Amino acid sequence: MRKRTNNYYSLTCSKLALFTVLAVVIQIIGLSLFIVGFFPVKPTLSGMSGLESFYPPAFDSSDLAQNTSALPPEMLKSLYQELSGVPPLFDRLILMVVDGLPAEFVLGKDGKPPPEVFKEAMPYTQSLLAKGLAIGYHAKAAPPTVTMPRLKAMVSGAVGGFLDVATNFNTQAFLDDNLIAQFLRIGWKMVMLGDETWLKLFPDMFARHDGVSSFFVKDTIQVDYNVSRHLTTELSSTDWDLLILHYLGLDHVGHIGGRNSDLMGPKLMEMDEVIKRIHSSVMQTQGTNERGTLLMVVSDHGMTQGGNHGGSSYEETDSLALFVSTQEFSDSESTKEAYQVDMASTLALLFGVPIPKNNIGTVMVDVFTSLKDEQQLRILELNSWQLLRLLQTHLNELGCGRFSCKSAREQNDGPERLCCSYLDATALHESWKSKRSLRSVDGGDYRSTVLAYLEFLGTTSKWLSSRSTDKPIGLLVSGIAAMLLSCFGLMSLTFLFTREVNYKGSQDISHTDNNIRKWHLEENFILAVIFILILSMGSSSMIEEEQYIWHYMTSSLYLILLRKTIQSMKNGSTLTVTAEQRKMRSHYIYSIVAVLVSGRILRGWHQGGVNWSYLPDTAKLLEQAGTAHIKSLQLLSVVLVITICLAVLLTLGLRRHVSMFLVLVYLFPALLILKQILTLQDSTFGSPSIGSTTMIQIVYALLGTSTVGILLGTPWLMPLQNPKTLSSEVSCESPIKLPLDGFGDSLYVIGWGYMFSWCLLQILLQQPINSMPVSLLLLQIVASIRYFSGGNRHHKQWVKVAALYCVGMAGHFGLGNTNTLATIDVAGAFIGISSHSTIISGILMFIITYASPMLALLSMLMGVSADDVRAVSNSQDVDFGHLLKTTLGYPCLVPLGLNSILLLAYSIALLAMRNHLFIWSVFSPKFLYVFATTICVYIGVSSVALTATYTCIVFARRSTVKGSCRGRSTER
Repeated sequence: MRKRTNNYYSLTCSKLALFTVLAVVIQIIGLSLFIVGFFPVKPTLSGMSGLESFYPPAFDSSDLAQNTSALPPEMLKSLYQELSGVPPLFDRLILMVVDGLPAEFVLGKDGKPPPEVFKEAMPYTQSLLAKGLAIGYHAKAAPPTVTMPRLKAMVSGAVGGFLDVATNFNTQAFLDDNLIAQFLRIGWKMVMLGDETWLKLFPDMFARHDGVSSFFVKDTIQVDYNVSRHLTTELSSTDWDLLILHYLGLDHVGHIGGRNSDLMGPKLMEMDEVIKRIHSSVMQTQGTNERGTLLMVVSDHGMTQGGNHGGSSYEETDSLALFVSTQEFSDSESTKEAYQVDMASTLALLFGVPIPKNNIGTVMVDVFTSLKDEQQLRILELNSWQLLRLLQTHLNELGCGRFSCKSAREQNDGPERLCCSYLDATALHESWKSKRSLRSVDGGDYRSTVLAYLEFLGTTSKWLSSRSTDKPIGLLVSGIAAMLLSCFGLMSLTFLFTREVNYKGSQDISHTDNNIRKWHLEENFILAVIFILILSMGSSSMIEEEQYIWHYMTSSLYLILLRKTIQSMKNGSTLTVTAEQRKMRSHYIYSIVAVLVSGRILRGWHQGGVNWSYLPDTAKLLEQAGTAHIKSLQLLSVVLVITICLAVLLTLGLRRHVSMFLVLVYLFPALLILKQILTLQDSTFGSPSIGSTTMIQIVYALLGTSTVGILLGTPWLMPLQNPKTLSSEVSCESPIKLPLDGFGDSLYVIGWGYMFSWCLLQILLQQPINSMPVSLLLLQIVASIRYFSGGNRHHKQWVKVAALYCVGMAGHFGLGNTNTLATIDVAGAFIGISSHSTIISGILMFIITYASPMLALLSMLMGVSADDVRAVSNSQDVDFGHLLKTTLGYPCLVPLGLNSILLLAYSIALLAMRNHLFIWSVFSPKFLYVFATTICVYIGVSSVALTATYTCIVFARRSTVKGSCRGRSTER
């Protein structure tokens, strides 16, 4: 029997830590390999388009490239115009970008006019559309719908990689072929006013500029005033050819208050006034310019009902492309649809420069109706040549001459179909040109040629935009293999650790009931739901509505626990149950009921998901009720958090002056948060004051300092034994024992400090409507810890950790998060920041998004202190290593194991779905969330492990010192 015991104890603390860290490192390596393989850089053509753009793809352009580089800008501009065969329709361009403006606000939706409130807010723009002086497009943007990749798409016509959403906060210079570089090449002078993203993408290309940060979303006034204050000067200047005006205020209004914000109407009126000023100025100077100035009003993306963006819903991808001129457009009344990437080729041909090499867009033909028939066909021909060159980059062996297109075309597929479509268009074009004098009066030949070109352009553009680049399968499989090895390692460690715990537990019980070894209903249920989660990852609809699984799992698990608790009360002998035990059982019932009730309220707070987000919920009703109700809930939430944390601290039984000191440490930042709520709730719109920013920074400093102080000081100041457990019989001659009570109490106090600080921070950072859910989450976690502690030995330890993990994930969706990027709270990431910082804003955004899972992970310090340390108290001949292993085993292994299973399963699902229709709109955003959740688990587990390790080292040091002092006292 002793040999068997030694075998179980062979998994020492150092081995467990080493193997766990090794498994995590392998997982990180595998995850990195998978990300590199799944999000590769798309193949692009290097260099810039030149004179070869005006020749067929088979033309040898090596000599042209050498001659072009030596030409001065004016001569190059003239040569472009001569070879293109199409005169530029305009001399100058004013590109007005209204960030976040949905096309629906201007053009309406589904053939219906825009909502009356938006229509009345932009009377001048509506008059331009009615008079035919403007032609508008619903220009569909590709996901991710964030500013930087959308600007790239507009000026290059290329769809960037999905991971551009990550680099959106740290923009680098754009080196691919684009319109800005093409305009600079022909000697244009350019001016940029507004979003500084332009300056980062195109450094040293603007003659004048005045940039503002696009991420400081609390500012809805200054960012636009900074642009408009230059209008009078720039509109009267003649030294520029391109004027870029990027207005950010409307996007910021959306982030703060959503589409229905009270400031949305006034902001649209402000934009309409800017359009009126520009168009009036263009009309006055029309005579001084040969061809005139084109005003193009565009938006980089739309916004959801809540004002966010980043996902792939219609509301987010519905961007605007509005061409405004002094001449009428034909057929300007009908609603037109295009893609955002179509702007690059259209602008290039409007101003007589080559189409960027990597453009996948098609020209917006309705803008060129004033040209002659041969010129319009020439435009389609130039666009077709450019797309064919790009097509050859993706298909190196593409040679359209080797295909036979006389067979049934319905059977043709892939490159053969595209080639046949191109050959049809060129054949019709050549036929149309050859019979110049015999063209039909009704223009049938011309229309057939146009339709043939449009068919080729449309199918090729769609193929290029939807084509997934050839992902290196070997790299993806290697990444999955590494994650599989890591998952197997973590599960093996959990299994071995569980065997050791079960064996030791069976030695500690005197009765013959093998309750510890038996699998119970709640354990089987957890495994079954994990299996359901794995299966759901192959369904796009289940990914969009994942919150249902977590809410169901959490509520059902606690209902099972409630049933088990009631059964245990019925099965127990009423004669042997003491009044104290009866009271504790009642507390268990109350704790589970508190978790279930809080969970139900959280479930209905935000509708969540994608498909049913429009349905009414508590948050929508409160927002309709007004800010006074929301402010009252915020104040109530702060009071609840303070009350819950105070009650939790008092249950430890510390000395009164110690408890008062700990409460006072956090009382001052809590009062500052209350003051912030009372004084600044009504001034949410607009720029934050310096005093408000300073106050919030003080709160950050106080919370951070208090938490670090409690972490570092508690293990040194906490008594080695809880006064309640000390008896009068303990003397100097008593044998030295591990200070289990002091160790557990220290972890309890530190965990309490973590949770209190985290909840106060969340009330400050979260949207005001989410303050009450934060306090409900705290109540759920405290009630769960209360239920699983206090001698409640009916459940295995890993079930407790898994239950807390489930509460954290259900709370993640209860706060309004989804698997789309549109629900990320960008506005909260700039609270307390006086100037933009990518790192700080990114950290705050992560803190807001993963508020609930991190709170659940940090709470495990209180859970282990309340239960796990007590389990060691009856063990004989244990050291601090065994104490640390018992304390940290499940809180580290269970979250890492659960996350590794879900990470591995979703990576396999993503590999299988790599060519799915929704790969970029549904599956890829979910993978980013899985990746971020993995980081969250790493941070949470590391915080728990390092805290417990530090506390254990301090107590080992203090025990050694006390033991040496006792030894010297005995010698005397």
